[in-house]
Amino acid sequence: METLSYLSAFMVGLLGGVHCLGMCGGITGTLNLGLEPKQRENVGTLLLFQLSYNAGRIFSYTLAGALMGGLGILLVQWLPLQTAQRVLLGFAGLFMVLLGLYLGGWWMLLNRVEQVGRGLWVRIEPLGRRLLPVKTPFQALLLGTLWGWLPCGLVYSMLINATASGGLINGALLMLAFAVGTLPNLLLMGVLTGAAAHLLQSKRVKQVSGLLVLGFGVWTLYRALLLG
Repeated sequence: METLSYLSAFMVGLLGGVHCLGMCGGITGTLNLGLEPKQRENVGTLLLFQLSYNAGRIFSYTLAGALMGGLGILLVQWLPLQTAQRVLLGFAGLFMVLLGLYLGGWWMLLNRVEQVGRGLWVRIEPLGRRLLPVKTPFQALLLGTLWGWLPCGLVYSMLINATASGGLINGALLMLAFAVGTLPNLLLMGVLTGAAAHLLQSKRVKQVSGLLVLGFGVWTLYRALLLG
């Protein structure tokens, strides 16, 4: 079951990449602005900077997953085990359904959820500005670590799932699987020109992705019902 959860998290990251292109596409493009013209023309150099940025972002997601997994353990201590599992899985499934509707463009309720993190982001964002323009891969790594805390409904919905994962390590691994799933789309956006990115942001692709994530949410809710 844990393997299926990690696979689902990876697939949500991959499918949710159509949203990542809108949220983080500008950031990945900004990384290239500090490079010399010859560096920008070198795919290997661009890939190095993009990998450094995404490594920092993945670290932040994994850390947040560990924290949320630990929070789930605290809830299990306050409630009977089976009740806690049903509550956590129920919330995880609900947020996954909302995420599917969000990605498909049918209901944008998760936009409001993103406002929860804006207070923290106001304090972090100025630190990121100091790292611009990015001149070295290490700067890109630091920037990615900071930008990993950007308010994002997609990330928040997966963090809710991390609370139901069963602990710090499981929560970290779940978010790691999710973060790796987001990687292909963001690397594509950072290294290639806008043609492929435009395709991924098409309405049809977003709707198909939303339906698939919606299916993962329904499956998670079904798992919660099976615990009854």
